[in-house]
Amino acid sequence: MDEIIEILHHSLIDTLKMLPFLFAVYLLIEYLEHKASNRLADSLRRLGPLGPVGGALIGSIPQCGFSVAVSNLYSGRLVSLGTLMAVYIATSDEAVPILISNRAGAGKIWGLIAAKVIIAVVFGLAVDLFIRVFNKNKNEQKAPYHELCEGCGCEEHGIFRSALKHTVMIYLFLLLVTVCLNVLIHLLGESRLNDILMANSPLQPLISALIGLIPNCSASVILTNLYANGSLSFGSAVAGLSTGAGLGLVVLYKTNKNIRQNVFITLLLYAFGAVGGLVIDLIL
Repeated sequence: MDEIIEILHHSLIDTLKMLPFLFAVYLLIEYLEHKASNRLADSLRRLGPLGPVGGALIGSIPQCGFSVAVSNLYSGRLVSLGTLMAVYIATSDEAVPILISNRAGAGKIWGLIAAKVIIAVVFGLAVDLFIRVFNKNKNEQKAPYHELCEGCGCEEHGIFRSALKHTVMIYLFLLLVTVCLNVLIHLLGESRLNDILMANSPLQPLISALIGLIPNCSASVILTNLYANGSLSFGSAVAGLSTGAGLGLVVLYKTNKNIRQNVFITLLLYAFGAVGGLVIDLIL
């Protein structure tokens, strides 16, 4: 019973950190949809070729709230796919605080951040460039916010109440998923994960990137601890933390109705993280 209470407590604390980001983003979306001009909406959707650069820099801030926020913005068609991928890859969750607590050197910390930002910018820009060049429907303008705002009742009750409703619904979903994942990780155990990660294997980044996809801050905690104690190579740490988008993927699957697109984004994120980690280990 004590273990269950502890898991519930940690899950509640982890998800409560997301609430300000969730509410701010939904309030912004509601405002843009019903109060702001179309020009402002267009300017947010068209961040230009430097969108992934800004996304990578924002995502490098050590927390996972921005990945949640940008998932909502992407579902509302306010940011590009490249910007979304850049934020996901650059997001580090708890990695930086854990490395600091383990008294890791400044070079080790900044090296990890720099590697993830570079990978995020390169792949984010590449994705947006590919879409601009090869997307046959690039001239079709999809209405932003439509899926997020459909049936929200904001016309009758105002944007504040509607944003609050969206926030509560997503938060409860996040809390449920977080509790389930924390229970699973607790039952599996960190020592068994160490064996699964194939220490000293050149294929370790592939496994690390797969574990990083677990949509929970616990994944970044485990991977960072394994890296700090020498169980993970630098490339494997980068791979796992690059695919670790926090709860961003959970929100994406909840808010973006195109399931095939969500699966594609997940596979793309895994491929980028794994390839980045393999290349780093090969070079170093």
